[in-house]
Amino acid sequence: MSTAIPEPTGSDQTFSMKKIIAPLMAVVFGMIMVILDSTVVNVALNKFQQEFGSTLSTIQWTITAYTLAMSAVIPLAGWMTDRFGSKRIFLFTIALFTIGSVLCATAHTIDQLIVFRIIQGVGGGMIAPIGLAIIYNLAPPEKQGAVMGFLGIPMLMAPALGPILSGWLIEDASWQWIFLINAPIGIISILVGMKYLPATEQNKAADLDFRGMILGPIAFSMLAYGVSQAGRTGWTSGPSTIGLIVGGTALLLFIIVELRHKQPLLELRVFRSSDFTRGILLMWMSQIALFGVMILIPVFLQSVKQYSPLDTGLIMLPHAIGSMIFISFGGQLFDKFGARPLVLAGMTILAGAFFILSKIGLDTPLTLLLLALFMTGSGMGLSVMSLNTHVLKSAPRRLVSRVTPLTMATLQVITSFTVVALTGFLTSRTTGHMAQMGQNDNKLQAVISAYGDTFLLLSGVAILGVALSIILRKPRVEAEDPLTSVSGQSDPSLMSGHG
Repeated sequence: MSTAIPEPTGSDQTFSMKKIIAPLMAVVFGMIMVILDSTVVNVALNKFQQEFGSTLSTIQWTITAYTLAMSAVIPLAGWMTDRFGSKRIFLFTIALFTIGSVLCATAHTIDQLIVFRIIQGVGGGMIAPIGLAIIYNLAPPEKQGAVMGFLGIPMLMAPALGPILSGWLIEDASWQWIFLINAPIGIISILVGMKYLPATEQNKAADLDFRGMILGPIAFSMLAYGVSQAGRTGWTSGPSTIGLIVGGTALLLFIIVELRHKQPLLELRVFRSSDFTRGILLMWMSQIALFGVMILIPVFLQSVKQYSPLDTGLIMLPHAIGSMIFISFGGQLFDKFGARPLVLAGMTILAGAFFILSKIGLDTPLTLLLLALFMTGSGMGLSVMSLNTHVLKSAPRRLVSRVTPLTMATLQVITSFTVVALTGFLTSRTTGHMAQMGQNDNKLQAVISAYGDTFLLLSGVAILGVALSIILRKPRVEAEDPLTSVSGQSDPSLMSGHG
């Protein structure tokens, strides 16, 4: 069984945000910690090299180990929630992440820091999927868009604010504070959660999916490892090949096991719903667009335009502002019109923004760059949480605790692939342009042209999202309809794609 939180009985007349603002803030604080920590460490890599006297390849394991730990535990979130209750597990993961953060600040060697980052990742991996499921179940169906829109603010703002916060703390305080800052946030989240998160039932032990619990973490962590290694040593290198082969084989076996299991670790049968499948494909495209901005723009500003890290973070603010404005606005519109018009508008804005960015050069006015960044934030704000809510509404309500780990696990792999694919494409196009120009003096122009090609590629991804969003429709699955019967037979409605 997957029911962890009772379905709300509120209506337009009885429900207000005030009623759930306290549990909402507990989840928001927890998610802010995890998302910030995924970005602040990137800025600190050079500082770690100086502090620990280690090589960059070793230092990068502070990111890789954290990512692998998160990828490994995400598939376990649904079963842990069912077995121990969402409130208990959510508070436990917040506490574990907070403890890991404090330990990171006390590290005296790079090996200690890597181990403590693993502790952080184990705690952080389950915070987002469990938090999303908690808040989704607290809101009545007619208000889910507005509530999820509010929850989406930290998901979009934290990646943009992370580099600013990290640069400021490293320059004006010390590197330890990029971890210590999590302690008060974590404590507040725990205290608020203990008091205001709804008590959830501890279900009877499910038919434990042992093979899924082994194969799932191996599949997602090794795929993330293989892709991340490809970005450093190439797709044909030993570490990358081993990671991709082991991860791909484990993923294939995992899919077979999950489709045959009556109570799978991840409910892959939701892919039989065309509503769900279209929604998650669009989520992947949005993720590619988001990290395209988060990765390419800061590097371009620092390596080509010669801005400092702090100035770069400040220039990225319009992206965060656009996200904050339109994600709240979009959540309210979702409840009235569904995801299609919002995603269509958001993807169209993203396509236009990336097209503008494809034309940037050394003489591009800063105002045009700021406008493009505001557009990317606005497009993401309209589409990201609308798609999250759409995907959750495409599945039976009782399976939400299994669907959120599924979406988060796939997004983790997509993020790793995006980082490697975009940086690899950028490098390839730089080499190609240099070969065409035939002069070392034109290296900077070759780099600028390569960035233009990469942003044009992202514009193409957004245009593909526009086309797919046209056929997006309101999910037809009823919240209380089970996906499968007790005997494990699939709901025929999902097989036909009408949920």
